[in-house]
Amino acid sequence: MGGTYKVTELVGTSPVSFAEAVKSAVVEAAKTIRHLDWFEVVEQRGKIVDGKVQEFQVTIKVGFKIER
Repeated sequence: MGGTYKVTELVGTSPVSFAEAVKSAVVEAAKTIRHLDWFEVVEQRGKIVDGKVQEFQVTIKVGFKIER
């Protein structure tokens, strides 16, 4: 059966990597959003402090099925 999905945008951060920033955002979203189904990376960026990468940041869109 088909369904209807909603898309929302999130920003995840990590001191380790872009992949960990994505995982962090999905884990946090899953605490309050049911039926998460997919994600799309929209933007990647980071924070530099004293010439070193301090934080990885990603903007992602997540899709989830609307319950009936």
